[in-house]
Amino acid sequence: MGQGIARVDGRAKVTGAAKYSADFNAPDLVHGYVVNSTIARGRIVSIDAAGALDFPGVIAVFTHENRPDLAWFHRDHKDKDTPTAHFRPLADAVIRYSGQPIALVVAQDAETARYASTLLHVQYEMERHQTNLSALCDDPDLSLDQKMIVKKTPKPRGDAPHAFAGASIRNCTQYRFPIEHHNPMAPHASTVLWHSNGKITVHDKTQGSRQTHDYICEAFELDKADVQVVSPYVGGAFGLAIRPQYQLFLAVMAARELRLSVRVVLSREQMFTLGYRPEALQTISLAAESNGALNAVMHDAIGNTSQLEDFTESTVKWSGLLYQCPNVKLNYRLARLDLYTPTDMRAPGAASGVNALEQAIDEMAYLLDMDPLQFRLKNYAECDQIESRDFTSKELRACYAQGAERFGWARRLHAPRSMREGRELIGWGLATGVWEAFQQKASARATLSPDGHLDIATAAADIGTGTYTILTQIAADTLGLPLSSVTTTLGDSSLPWAPVEGGSSGAASFGSAVKAACEALKKRIAKHAIAMSGPAFGHVTEDDLVFTGGQICLKSDPDKRVHLKEVIKRININQLTVDCSAEPDAASKKRYSRNAHSAVFVEVRVDEELGQVRVTRVVNAVAAGRILNPKTAANQILGGIVWGISKALYEEGILDHRIGRFMNHNFADYHIATSADIDDLEVIFVEEHDSEVNPLGIKGVGEIGIVGTTAAVANAIFHATGKRIYALPITMDKILSNAKAQQESNNIGKK
Repeated sequence: MGQGIARVDGRAKVTGAAKYSADFNAPDLVHGYVVNSTIARGRIVSIDAAGALDFPGVIAVFTHENRPDLAWFHRDHKDKDTPTAHFRPLADAVIRYSGQPIALVVAQDAETARYASTLLHVQYEMERHQTNLSALCDDPDLSLDQKMIVKKTPKPRGDAPHAFAGASIRNCTQYRFPIEHHNPMAPHASTVLWHSNGKITVHDKTQGSRQTHDYICEAFELDKADVQVVSPYVGGAFGLAIRPQYQLFLAVMAARELRLSVRVVLSREQMFTLGYRPEALQTISLAAESNGALNAVMHDAIGNTSQLEDFTESTVKWSGLLYQCPNVKLNYRLARLDLYTPTDMRAPGAASGVNALEQAIDEMAYLLDMDPLQFRLKNYAECDQIESRDFTSKELRACYAQGAERFGWARRLHAPRSMREGRELIGWGLATGVWEAFQQKASARATLSPDGHLDIATAAADIGTGTYTILTQIAADTLGLPLSSVTTTLGDSSLPWAPVEGGSSGAASFGSAVKAACEALKKRIAKHAIAMSGPAFGHVTEDDLVFTGGQICLKSDPDKRVHLKEVIKRININQLTVDCSAEPDAASKKRYSRNAHSAVFVEVRVDEELGQVRVTRVVNAVAAGRILNPKTAANQILGGIVWGISKALYEEGILDHRIGRFMNHNFADYHIATSADIDDLEVIFVEEHDSEVNPLGIKGVGEIGIVGTTAAVANAIFHATGKRIYALPITMDKILSNAKAQQESNNIGKK
C-alpha cells in the first residue's frame, strides 16, 4: 500500500478481455430496442404495432397494453426511498416526460429491432407541460407552495439576515448552473441470460450488483436463488448506475416472457433520457467586516426534480461548513418539472453548491481588496460549525500552502487584467474543495489455497476507480504476499454483501472489509504456524509474528521463519476461508466530522478578440488521508479536474421548452472537454494522517477532484478579464458581451 501500482485489470481492459454488460453472449440471444415518447406530458391514445410485428425477424413488441401484470406495478411504495418506489416502465398510458420508454421491440438482431421500432404508430393526447425552472419560479399564477418544496437544511446559527443588513461590506450574487448529462464511455446495457431451469444471469451496468439483484427479485417476484447479477466491469458510471435504469427492467421482462436470452442497449441519444445533474439556481449573500472577517453567509438554492419523486442534493450545507462565520442561514428548495428524475452525478450537491460559494468568496475578497488566498485563510474553519465537532483530520492549510508554492501564486498580480501575453489575457484563480469521507458496512471473503494463492471476493463494483487494484494491494500487504499471488473478484451478487459503490466510499468500505477478512485469516494461520513451529518460535503469540515474502517470521529474529505454503500443507485441508464484515465506528462517527479537502489553482488564457478561453495550467493539492495507490488516486483527481473544466466551459443540457425535450442529445451538440481542451494538470497529495476516519485512514478521492475546479476556472477568467460571469458554462458569447450591467445588478457592493 502506498505504491503507484499499475492497475491489475489494465491488461484485460486494453486487450479486450474485460467483458462489459453488452459483451456477454448466448446461443439464443435476441435483441431489444426501446421506443421513447415524443411528448413531455399527456397520455398514449393508441399504439399500432402491426407494422413492426409483420417485419421479418421481429419476435415481439411490448407496451403498457401487453406487459405482464406484475404485483410490483400495484404496490404502494410512497414511503420507500428505493429505485422500485418511483418510475416503473410501461406501467400505464401516462406520459411523464419526453423520452419516457413506451415500448420494447424484440428481434433476432439489434439492427432489425431498431428499424422495426420506427414502424410503430403512436397517437398521444398532449397536456400542457413545464420544463422551464426559471419560468416556474417566476410564475405569478402559482403560490410559493405550489411551485416549491422546502427541504431540510442545517439549522441557522446567529442572525444572518440582520448581520447582513448591518454589514459594512456585503455582496449578493445569483448563479445559474444548467443541467448536465451523464455520458460515460459505455452506455447503459443489460444482457439477461435465460437458463432452461428458469433461472437468469443478468449482466448489467451497475454500481451495486446486490442492489440490482434485489430490484429484479422484487419487481418480478423471483426467488433470490434464481437470479444472479454479474458485472465485473462497468465502463464508467459516476452515479448514473447507482439506480437500475429502465433498460434493465425491459430486458428482464422480455427474457421472462419469451424464455429467451435478451440484450437491450441504449443508444447515445437515449442516454439523454436518463438521470442528470439537476439545474441549480443559487443566491449567495456574504457580509464581512473591514478586516476581512466573514460575518454573514446566506445560501439559497433551488433545484429541479421530477413529478415522480423529490430528488435532493446537499447543495447548501457546504456554505455553513467551509468558513468560520457566526451568522449562517441556508435554504434549499425543489421545483417539480415534467422531466425525468435527476440522479447522483460526481460530487452531487457539492459540484453545484461549493462552486457557487467559491465564486462568491472570490468576489468578496476583491470587494475587501484582499488576496483571495489570504481571505480564505483569514476565515479558515478549525472545526465543523454545523455539527459543533472536530474533524478527524484537516490539512487544508497545507493544501493551500503546497498548491500555492507549486503554482507560483506569490507571483500573481492582484488587479484584474494586469497579466497579459500578446493578445491573450492571463488569469490566475483559486478555489477550495471539500467532500465527505464516507464508509459503509461491507463484507469480504478471503480464501487461501494450499499453493499459497489468495482469492479475495466481494460483491463490490469497480466503476473504473481502481478498486481491483487497491483491494489486491491491501490483501497482499496484510498477508505478506506478492501481488501476483492475489486475485480479486468483484461485481457478482453471489459474493459477500457490499453496498453501492458511490460517494467516494468504495476504498474505505470495501478496503476495510478486505483488511478485516485478511487479518482474521492471518490470525488463523499464525496459530497453526506457532503450533507447527513451536520449538523454533518458542513461546510467542500471533502478534510476535510477521508475514512477509510468502513466509512467516519471528519479529525479534527474522531468521526464524516458516513458509506459508508449508503451514497450509500441514493443516491438511483444501483451503482456508474467512468471511468478515467491517462498518463505521458509530461512537467515532458521532464525535468527529470526516472530510477530504483540496485547494485548486488554475491558469487561463483568454483571447480578448475571440473570447476563447484556454485552461493552460491546473495544480490541485488534495488532502484525503492515506493514499493507497498514488497512481490510481491521481487518475481519479485528474478525471475530476477535466470534468470541472468541462462544467465551467462546455456542458449544458439545452431544452426546447415548447416541446419539453433536450435538443443537444448527442456528442456533436452536447460539448464535453476532450484531450484537445486539456493542457498541464498536476496533482499533489498532501500528507494527512488520520487514525480515526476508518481502519485504513483513507478518505476516498472520486469526488474531491471536481469540487472547486469549476469555481477556480471562473475566478481565473475574472482575474484575466475583469468580468464576473454567473451563468455556466462560460462560453465565448458571454466573454465578449458587456458584463458590466450584469455585474452591477448582482453586486450590492460597499455600503
